[in-house]
Amino acid sequence: MPTPESEAFLAKKPTVPPNFDGVDYNDTPRLKAAQDAIIKEQWVKSMMNRLIRQELQKCYYREGVNHLEKCGKLRERYFETLPDAKVKGYLFQQQNYIPGQEDPVGQDQVSAGLSRPADGIMATVPAKIAKEKGDERL
Repeated sequence: MPTPESEAFLAKKPTVPPNFDGVDYNDTPRLKAAQDAIIKEQWVKSMMNRLIRQELQKCYYREGVNHLEKCGKLRERYFETLPDAKVKGYLFQQQNYIPGQEDPVGQDQVSAGLSRPADGIMATVPAKIAKEKGDERL
């Protein structure tokens, strides 16, 4: 049976959700609290991934040649948590925040390797023009 959380633990626990929803940027303490909550959440995900990876390494070593059969659940869980394992910071979320939207604008394009959201749009425009003109080189 788990023990109740101590007062010291509850005092350090973030009181704001890990996003910028409803945060006034002129209110510095709330802004810093939101930034800290985002960083802590990313660190928790990173450490969770590290623990899963360590258990997977132990399983590989323990099972030997049967690791493909015996360690499949750990391997799948590790690959599910792998995209969130990197601590990315809060600046992208803070600068591209739109109220009421869960993910910042262009997050999928930035993770795909494009430098800014406009690059994804501009990269498709020449291809559409060339297709309309019948040019197959692009």
